[in-house]
Parts: sequence; structure tokens; C-alpha cells
Amino acid sequence: MRLPEPSPVHGGPDAQGVPLHDFSTNANACGPCPVALAAVQGVDASRYPDPAYTALREALGAWHGVAPARIVIAASASEFIHRLAAWAARRGLAGVAVPAHGYGDYTRAAAAWGLRVGRFPDAGPGPVLHWACDPGSPLGTPDPALAAWRAQERDGHAGPDGGLRIVDCAYAPLRLDPPGAGDALPAGAWQLWTPNKALGLTGVRAAYAVAPRHASPDEVAALQSLAPSWPVGAHGVAMLSAWVAPDVQRWLAGTLDTLRAWKAAQQALCADMGWEVGPGSAANYFVAQPPVPDLESRLRALRDEGVKLRDCASFGLPGWVRLGVLGPASGQALQRAWRASGPV
Repeated sequence: MRLPEPSPVHGGPDAQGVPLHDFSTNANACGPCPVALAAVQGVDASRYPDPAYTALREALGAWHGVAPARIVIAASASEFIHRLAAWAARRGLAGVAVPAHGYGDYTRAAAAWGLRVGRFPDAGPGPVLHWACDPGSPLGTPDPALAAWRAQERDGHAGPDGGLRIVDCAYAPLRLDPPGAGDALPAGAWQLWTPNKALGLTGVRAAYAVAPRHASPDEVAALQSLAPSWPVGAHGVAMLSAWVAPDVQRWLAGTLDTLRAWKAAQQALCADMGWEVGPGSAANYFVAQPPVPDLESRLRALRDEGVKLRDCASFGLPGWVRLGVLGPASGQALQRAWRASGPV
């Protein structure tokens, strides 16, 4: 008898409810965005959305400067990750390549379809579905696969024939250190966007992908055929439509300075507690290593006090935690709870 797969590990609310101070997710702590929230709250939920998402795809395509036919609507990033694994299996790809440290659903989706999993740069033989995330999670650093892809494209080599390259752009809108002039996303890669994090509306499940220019209409149609009807409801349509509004983008840009200041203060607080702060994060989160032998029990004690951190063991970094950037009051609560939970 096959044992059931372990439950996926995620941040956010759990069996104990909503944490008072939730460092375990990477949502924009300045949110929710008022304009986007009003759009979601004002939808007519008594009717189906357009099953083809015509107006939404036109708006998203115009914002990205691509034809609407290159926009693929997804129920969420996680749904699209699993859909892509199914598509890779249907296409007969040799496996899936994932970042050295990254979101566990990349691997879970591959395993569900019996696909071999390799870690960059060792993707294994044959064409593969290759994931990159920039900035990466949990480290917040640039994904090295992107530099390799850009170099190959400059040399006229787009990689193994028949493979797929996907850039998870979940945290790109929350990048606190601007990318360099030569850090554009590779032209030959699909892009997966999940604006709910940047808008502080993670409870609204909706996402979309942008197909690369070389993707044929048949390829896009094949990927869309693997989705159920109406993958996104009226509330998700409202959020994605609001995402491209000038007022919403101005609000987002205005939050980045606040997040930079909060991040610097939070990193200093961690250092003051004797934690090793991981270097190089360009995002609204970072990793740190508390100097304790039994991190799991300390994290449980923190959770009992209403403070939740993301254990990085599932990312392949045991002994480390990832902290989303929150405001000063939450930082003070973390410090008090840590000192109360055991020796420091």
C-alpha cells in the first residue's frame, strides 16, 4: 500500500488560526492595496466571469506589451506549476530542473507526474522543464539560472530543443534592490506572475503567465486545455484587472521605501538577538540562522505566542528561518517572544 504524500509546507494561517505577527509569508506588509481591495470587494459575485477572460487578457497583454493570445490565466501560481508539470509529462520531457533552494511545489508537481528532478546546474540529460525564480525564495538572491540563460541567448543558443524555461516572477514586484541594466528576463522563457503578494491580497487566488514570443498558438492552446473551465472567479478577475491600473502601481512603488526601512531594522534586530543574517537578499524577505540546537521546538513556542516564522528545512536549509518583512511592532513582538521562549 502506498503511503499518502506528506502535506505541503506553506507559511500563513494554520490550525491555530491567523498569527498575530506572521513573518512566514512574503506578502507586502503595507497592504492590502486600497484600490485593489475596493475592486475585489465591489465585484458582482452573482455571475460567472467570461470563460475566455477576453478583457482581462487584453489588459494584461497591453501592460506587458504582448498580444493577448500570449496571456494564460491561472487559478494560482501553485495550480500553474502543477499544470506545467502535466504539460511537460504529456510532451515527453525528460524531467524537471529546480533551483538549489526553492518552492517545494516545483518538486511536488514533478513527483506527481513521475518526472525526474534535478537541481541547477545539473539538470540531467535530455530536454527538461526548467524552473527559475527571481529573486529566489527563500534567499532573496538572483537565480543563477537566469544569467546562464541570458548568456546562451546572447550566443544564439536558447538551450536544449524541446525544453521549457519558466521564470517564477512572484517576488519581482517586491524587489527592494533594483535589477541591473543587463538583468532583463530571458526572452525565451515563460513568465509566471502572481500579483496577490505585491498587493497584500494573498487570500485572493489568481495568477497569469506570459508565453514567450517563440511559443506557437498550438503550444499555448495545449497548456490552456489542461485547465478547468473558469480557473479564476470574479474576485480574482477584479484583482488581476486592478493590478495594471496606474493608481495601483503608484501605490506599490510607494511602499518599497517603507519596506526597505523596515527590512534594515528587522535585520539589525535579528543580529542583535545573535542570529546570523543571510547576505544578499534583494527582496522583502531574508533568511537568518538562530543559534539554537532545537529550532523546531523554539518555533513552536514562538507560534504559541502569536509569532510565526518559516522554517527553511523544506527549502533544503535546515536550521534557518525565512522572515518576511513586517513593521516595527511585529519586530518588537518577535524579540520579546524569542527571549521568553528560551535561553538566548
